Amino acid sequence: MTVSNQERIRQQLSSWPGVTVQPHRFGGIEFLYRGREIGHLHGDSLVDLTLPKRQRDQALEEGRARPHHIYPESGWVSIYLESEKELDQALAFLRLNYERLAAKLPESE
Repeated sequence: MTVSNQERIRQQLSSWPGVTVQPHRFGGIEFLYRGREIGHLHGDSLVDLTLPKRQRDQALEEGRARPHHIYPESGWVSIYLESEKELDQALAFLRLNYERLAAKLPESE
């Protein structure tokens, strides 16, 4: 049986300490660390997340992400899960966001 992209992402992020999963206000599911969004997933093929401006610009320039599908001028990017490569890239960016949030919002607070 093939595991969906959504289930693979959910399983991975749910294994990280402090991460919770809930419905996203615009559909899909979102992943939170201490109430702050790491990113969200629409269906089985689209991940949206924010990146710091420098990382966002570099990811867009290198083709590792696309401008957000609705708000292209925002700090958000979209990653379409068209292959294993995009899935791996989405997981890497989600991990970066998790680590950034965990550094700012330590569990012990």
